[in-house]
Amino acid sequence: MKNIIWSIFLLTISGLVFYSGCDDTITTDDLDKRIIPDKDVSYSQHIQPVLNLKCASAGCHDDATRADGLCLTSWANTTADPSVVARGEPDNSSLVWAIEAQASVSPMPPIGYPPLTVNQINGVKTWIREGAQNN
Repeated sequence: MKNIIWSIFLLTISGLVFYSGCDDTITTDDLDKRIIPDKDVSYSQHIQPVLNLKCASAGCHDDATRADGLCLTSWANTTADPSVVARGEPDNSSLVWAIEAQASVSPMPPIGYPPLTVNQINGVKTWIREGAQNN
């Protein structure tokens, strides 16, 4: 009986150590240091992490809140409205207008939240220019 309890204890401790070493939470700092390439931009690797952290946070463009009717939690949601993402045409995409804080739309993210970096804005524009693919 003593060996069984000891084995359970060791398994529990091993599991806790393993689980605590698997922190895949990304911070704004970590994200801002990632470089999005000038071509072959991947939605899953480059764009979705930016949208998740800077746009789809709770209370904004997430599944539950859908601020201004917009949800940016998935490729399907992000590209559902061609006025938001005009594939191949970043200059005609309201997502670009918002992240560039153009006068015609409210700037996103709002003042007080971490803005997108120049590299992230250019990455979104390149992704849209390249067809806004689900890659």
